[in-house]
Amino acid sequence: MPYCQKCGTKLPKGALYCPVCGASVEIPVAAPVESATPAPGLKLAYWWERFAAWLIDVVMVAIALLIVSLFTALLGQPIDAFTTFDAPWWVTIIVSFSVDSIVLFVYWTFMDGAYGQSVGKMVMRIKLSRLDGSRVDMGRAAISSVGKAFFLFWDVLLGWFLYPRRRQRVFNYLSETVVMKVT
Repeated sequence: MPYCQKCGTKLPKGALYCPVCGASVEIPVAAPVESATPAPGLKLAYWWERFAAWLIDVVMVAIALLIVSLFTALLGQPIDAFTTFDAPWWVTIIVSFSVDSIVLFVYWTFMDGAYGQSVGKMVMRIKLSRLDGSRVDMGRAAISSVGKAFFLFWDVLLGWFLYPRRRQRVFNYLSETVVMKVT
């Protein structure tokens, strides 16, 4: 309940003047609410551009991991999940996918947080940005990368249905980011 700035009287709801002293009531202006939609004028990247960038990144990281695995195998210290663990085949596949996902998560978080783009995004001329078009920080990049690295299928599928106009994955929505074209 508001009070008169001049005499301190409790003001009735919707009052424009104080009923006791007659002073005009200052109506507080609400702070602007940040929109959950991208700023007008941003050219959002299409899903196929984002998929191509993702594919370039995944292939590039997979090749790097393969080279590291082959190099360590030549040195007699294999780091491949299939040769390191004495476990059923399905366990080694899960461990292998987990290691790949962690490496991709770190890669995307660093590249998007530091440069706004991964190598795949650079090739496709797209970048990750905040909803207003400004640069993302490491925290937002990490939130966005979680979905891509660990929950991609559900992240994209739900994003298609929940945010089709904004072209956001669920974790883009949570991190308040969009993927836009580089102009």
